[in-house]
Amino acid sequence: MRLANKTAIITGGAQGFGAGIVDKFLTEGAKVLVADINGEAAATKAAAHENATPCTVDVSDATSVQSMIDTALGAWEQIDILVNNAGVTHLPAPMETVTESDFDRVFAVNCKSIYLIAQTLIPHMKSRAAGAILNISSTAGLSPRPNLNWYNASKGWVNTATKAMAVELAPHGIRVNALNPVAGETPLLKSFMGEDTPEIRAKFLSTIPLGRFSQPEDMGNAAAFLCSDEASMITGTLMEVDGGRCI
Repeated sequence: MRLANKTAIITGGAQGFGAGIVDKFLTEGAKVLVADINGEAAATKAAAHENATPCTVDVSDATSVQSMIDTALGAWEQIDILVNNAGVTHLPAPMETVTESDFDRVFAVNCKSIYLIAQTLIPHMKSRAAGAILNISSTAGLSPRPNLNWYNASKGWVNTATKAMAVELAPHGIRVNALNPVAGETPLLKSFMGEDTPEIRAKFLSTIPLGRFSQPEDMGNAAAFLCSDEASMITGTLMEVDGGRCI
């Protein structure tokens, strides 16, 4: 129960990696706000556990983010952990062919959301001189793949933002880390690959030394450690949960 008496907001928590993190945090004793743009899915996920609360949020919208933070504070009066997990990608394509609307969407959800939530939540964490923030990045931000250029760039931004946040917030008792998973068994997998066929899966897997995709459980295990007091001396790290992909 390494997260006993802790409260956590997990964005994109209704499915995929986010759902795996939600499950692990609940198992470790945390109270969790399952925040997702799909309110129905968030409600379904939260209904399975008494310590989970659903919240519909558009993380790229300041008003929606403020409502999410207000919901959490109204329920618990304090927020110990934030997991910025919500993310999107564009379909694989030559960089010059990706539409402006797709570019804007990727950076709004993957990057601007971290800024908006920081604006709203950091004053609360500073007032308590405590907090743990975990940004979900990607190996794409460390070892880019062709034809995912703007997604790669957004995750590179997340990695740099994580280190910048960590060094600025350390004097206030707030730790900031990131996880960099390889492609996983989530709803985004098909978007990364363009199409989901045995041949394309085999091609992806051939680049991963451990020979499998990241699973939601892998992310949950790593996230629980980094957000727990066991990791109290760890900040600014970009942990690769990638089966050796970036070696």
